[in-house]
Amino acid sequence: MTPSERLDATFTALADPTRRAILARLMQGEASVMELAEPFAMSQPAISKHLKMLERAGLISRGRDAQRRPCRIEGEALAQVTGWLEDYRKVWEGNFKLLDTLLAELQANQGKA
Repeated sequence: MTPSERLDATFTALADPTRRAILARLMQGEASVMELAEPFAMSQPAISKHLKMLERAGLISRGRDAQRRPCRIEGEALAQVTGWLEDYRKVWEGNFKLLDTLLAELQANQGKA
């Protein structure tokens, strides 16, 4: 998967509130599919589809522990999103600084008039 495709997959996965809730639960520690399905009024296959999307985006991984397949959150995909957003934050901060400078100049000129 290219970096652009990974970013698309991550944003697509994060767009769904159920998947965000699953990630929030996994921040507390690993959990089985059944444990993740408990708070939702949906079938285990439906939860599994959400997990597959999260796994494809690199947001979670699934291990093997005998018959249990625990899921855990992974940070790399979120780190990539954070880096991507950081570039845009820097642009907006620069724009706000220019706007602040312009506003200060306008206020200074208005005080002279």
